[in-house]
Amino acid sequence: MKFTKMHGLGNDYIYVNCFYENINNPSALAKCLSDRHFGIGSDGLVLILSSAKADFRMRMFNLDGSEAEMCGNAIRCVGKYVYDNGFTNKTTVEVETLAGIKVLGLTVKNGKVAQVRVDMGEPILDTQKIPVNSELDRFIAQPVEIEGKIYPITCVSMGNPHAVTYVEDVSKFPLEQIGPRMETHSLYPKKVNAEFVQVIDRSTLKMRVWERGAGETLACGTGACAVLVSSVLNGLCKRKAAVQLLGGDLTIEWNEKNNHVYMTGPAVKVFDGEIEL
Repeated sequence: MKFTKMHGLGNDYIYVNCFYENINNPSALAKCLSDRHFGIGSDGLVLILSSAKADFRMRMFNLDGSEAEMCGNAIRCVGKYVYDNGFTNKTTVEVETLAGIKVLGLTVKNGKVAQVRVDMGEPILDTQKIPVNSELDRFIAQPVEIEGKIYPITCVSMGNPHAVTYVEDVSKFPLEQIGPRMETHSLYPKKVNAEFVQVIDRSTLKMRVWERGAGETLACGTGACAVLVSSVLNGLCKRKAAVQLLGGDLTIEWNEKNNHVYMTGPAVKVFDGEIEL
């Protein structure tokens, strides 16, 4: 099987072109190949497929084999892959995901995609649609107890569920201890991606993320979008801000006119490879 290793801010995935490759059990393959000691090593597996609704279709599997609805870093890399490999010459590309069709704006330099702006659509704040086990219509700055401590949590879906809370110093926060408890909390019937945020100023947010099915990753695009939305709802930042992640920065904007969230960031190819299955 031929593959391409790519990353968005260090959030790395194995990309397989399913125009040429036939993958029968992507869940098992993701678990096998993502192992950083016995496999290729990645945060998961991304399949690039044909679509009856859009230009292309993306399926994404976490390193534990679970399929996710959407991944912001991965979809930027899909945009780079299809353009750089000649599957499209368009700089505006539609990609079908389990979270709907996303529109990508490609910035091309020297014939290759260097940066991608993704229209992530409207944030979902309805607790039943996120989903959150709550009778509240919205779950904003609500107290949630984890290991005897109360965390004010704001829940947002960007096609996948996120729980956002704010801390004084994110670099010193015990993410490995609290992240898994948040992910599997009874509030979240489909588990949750947990973001822990330090507000630097009204235009700069710093975050770490514990991703559902993957653990801590260097970056999470949908998480950065959820963090910006949460921070606006809590009166902590402007509608456009830089979100600092361990792997680098994303620019996130929540447009007031159409209610859409836009994510802009890099996409990088690491290498091509081939592995026997």
